Amino acid sequence: MSGPLAGIRIVDMTTMLSGPWAAMILADQGADVVKVELPGVGDHVRSLGNQRAGMSAMFLNINRNKRSITIDVKQPRGRDIVRDLAKTADVFMQNFRPGVVDRLGVGERDIRRVAPNIIYASIS
Repeated sequence: MSGPLAGIRIVDMTTMLSGPWAAMILADQGADVVKVELPGVGDHVRSLGNQRAGMSAMFLNINRNKRSITIDVKQPRGRDIVRDLAKTADVFMQNFRPGVVDRLGVGERDIRRVAPNIIYASIS
């Protein structure tokens, strides 16, 4: 999609509403948004409200114009994959509870080691 943010890549590790909605607005403006979801769980909004084929209307709305990948960030290989994605990104977004990203190895310090100039957005 073209738009004012064409050429900008965003790694979206957000769930529920605030983070995915923010990333959706950036995707609507042409950013390449890669949504990272946990295996077996994904974004909890998938299961809220009306569903078709395992996805709710709300999930589809707030995740439009994004690409998606499932990565187990609790495993070392999963953390490596997320950090590799961050190397190619301009923005990294997350909205985990405080301390969780550090325990998972994808906190701001971890991401800045591989992508020092990245914009690291934490949403609460």
